[in-house]
Amino acid sequence: SKFVNDKWMIKHGFLNDVQEHKPWWWNIKVQKLNPSAPLILLPEVSCQKAIEILQDKGYDQAPVVAESGLILGMVTLSNTLTSVLAGKAEFSDPVTKVIYDQFSKIGLEDSLGKLSCILENDHFAIVVHEQMQFNGNGSSFMKQMVFGVVRAMDLLTFVNRNDKK
Repeated sequence: SKFVNDKWMIKHGFLNDVQEHKPWWWNIKVQKLNPSAPLILLPEVSCQKAIEILQDKGYDQAPVVAESGLILGMVTLSNTLTSVLAGKAEFSDPVTKVIYDQFSKIGLEDSLGKLSCILENDHFAIVVHEQMQFNGNGSSFMKQMVFGVVRAMDLLTFVNRNDKK
C-alpha cells in the first residue's frame, strides 16, 4: 500500500527523514540547483507552433500554464510529434490535447532528497514557488509561479560538480 511506502510518503510531503545514511546533498534546498526560467506555453498554442517553438529555442519540454497561472501540465516535443504522427492529434489542435497532466511539483525550499525520490519515478519535476496575491476587493489567494523544470540530469550534474570540490 502507498501509505507505508517511504518513497511515496516523501514524494507527497508526508515524510521528511527516512534515509538513515543520507548523502551529503540530501538536505540541500532545490533552489541551490539554480533552475533556469522555463519556456512557458499558453494552452491555446497549437501543436505545430509548440513544435516550432521548442525546436527553435532548443527545449525538449515546456510547462503549459493558463493566463490565470494555473499549471495545466507539461508538453514534450517527442509526445507532441508522436501524437500527431499516430493521428491522436492534429497540428492545428491546441497543446492541451497532448500535455502530460500527471506531473510532480516541488518547491524551491524542498530538499534535494525529496526531489531525488520524485525523480525515481518521474522524468521531471516542475519547480514552483507560492506567492500571495490580492485582488481588487482585498481578498488574498495563493498563486503558484513556475520557476523551472528539473530533471535527474540536473540533480546528477549538481552532485557531480560539487562532489569534486
